[in-house]
Amino acid sequence: MTISGFTMVRNGAKYYYPIKQAISSILPIVDEFVVALGAGDPDDRTLEEIESIGSDKIRIIHTVWDLEKYPRGMEHAHQTDIAKAACKGDWLFYVQSDEVVHEGDLPGIRQRCEELLHDKSIEGLLFKYRHFWGDYDHYITSHAWYANEIRIIRNHPDIHSWESAQSFRRIPDFDGIQYRKKEGTYKLKVARVDAYIYHYGWVRPPHYMQNKRKAMEVIHQGQQQADARFSLEKPKFDYGDLSLLTVFKDTHPAVMWERMRLFNWADQLNYGRKLANRPKHERMKYRILTFIEQHLLGGRQIFSFRNYRLK
Repeated sequence: MTISGFTMVRNGAKYYYPIKQAISSILPIVDEFVVALGAGDPDDRTLEEIESIGSDKIRIIHTVWDLEKYPRGMEHAHQTDIAKAACKGDWLFYVQSDEVVHEGDLPGIRQRCEELLHDKSIEGLLFKYRHFWGDYDHYITSHAWYANEIRIIRNHPDIHSWESAQSFRRIPDFDGIQYRKKEGTYKLKVARVDAYIYHYGWVRPPHYMQNKRKAMEVIHQGQQQADARFSLEKPKFDYGDLSLLTVFKDTHPAVMWERMRLFNWADQLNYGRKLANRPKHERMKYRILTFIEQHLLGGRQIFSFRNYRLK
């Protein structure tokens, strides 16, 4: 059995993505790691970050993004597919550039891949998520955020990245362009794996977070709309009241420890002040749904979209 790791990234270092940590976190259990590296801005050092890992397992494919051909975030899926197509393993382990896996989960993940290798009815593995917010001590427990997602898939040509690369679908006779297509596509049949993805996409200094949000708006809506929207916003992102979130009491992946020591923006965060921004997960309807799910349903989400079929 062989496992390939893969990801896509552009301007990762510039926007404070933990790309080095994301790749390093699964290197011990993969036979290769393929990176689709988009040509970034002159001040980006993502290539240097990846090369500093110093592993001969890593293979970089240099790409150029085309947001006109792949609008509404579909370039993310296209770039993910470029990396996927170059993978040789039986199983393909996808980590986004802000997702990290704990070393304690690696043996169980590999064992699960071995157990299911010959069960062709299983097309992917479903991971649990911890979405960290603002700092490394708080994470989101909310109906507004996905609790599970597919991160390991079979190496099959009909399986493609989907929409803006959050997940995967089987797309027969794919035209290579319409990554948001629903008709004629199929949700993957998946099995659970007892492991977490540690999502650090919302752990950045507030000014980096705002710059990243604008870059994402350009990718999804275009430069003109991004300029108009962010001309009305402050230069630093407001994370809201972190005291309302779940406190993290476990250990972070070891590859994150050095990066965590760089945390120096606590004085820019809100730990209980009354006047604060209200992010999506603090809205009343989500707080009510979250209370029902956490206190009455044992954490099971209701009325949530699931892009998979659990076997």
